[in-house]
Amino acid sequence: MATMNAPAPRPFSALLHAQRVWDTELPTFDPSTAPPAPVPLFHAWFADAVAAGQPEPHAMTLATADADGLPDVRTLLLHGADERGFHFASHATSAKGHQLAARPYAALGFYWPSLGRQVRVRGPVTRCTPAESHTDLHARSTGALAAALTGTQSGVVESVAALHRAADAAWERAQAEPDAEAPTWTRYVVEPAEMEFFQGDARRRHIRLRYRRTEAGTGGSAWTRELLWP
Repeated sequence: MATMNAPAPRPFSALLHAQRVWDTELPTFDPSTAPPAPVPLFHAWFADAVAAGQPEPHAMTLATADADGLPDVRTLLLHGADERGFHFASHATSAKGHQLAARPYAALGFYWPSLGRQVRVRGPVTRCTPAESHTDLHARSTGALAAALTGTQSGVVESVAALHRAADAAWERAQAEPDAEAPTWTRYVVEPAEMEFFQGDARRRHIRLRYRRTEAGTGGSAWTRELLWP
């Protein structure tokens, strides 16, 4: 019995150039209505992303630099955004933890394609207290605790089977000991020195609004707002 040949896969370049962006109607953004400080605008844009059904709107990229000053980047979840800054967590013994210990400065990136929006954050990073880090971990799911208890983050694992054994043991411990300690688990805060809000436009008339922190006397700070060319 003859069989039909499967169609040949399309070359990568053809697949790449066939992709389209922003085929749906995008919101408008009037930068003159933006608040004096950036975090309230971030809260509003985040709520818009949730309302638009954007999957995982709290996912963000975190960029750090290694011991040679070379960039490193990964995706993780936002744990909070308040007057202190943007919060995330990881093991202090992970690659990002070592990089932040040596060079405590980072950049964050959020992308919400359903709205054609991006937010960029740059600034110094500080470690939260052990009590805050403990609370952060135990406010999350059993799976998050199990993940924190599995192996040494960023370390080499000898096989997938070893990973599964360690993960299964960590799940059992997390379920039996919901208050189990993960001593290296650390909550970090990026204090924004600069933030940019990008609203995409199908005709490429993108709006880019940048906030830069400036000194404001008596030890305080204020924000300067600037429009950038796309």
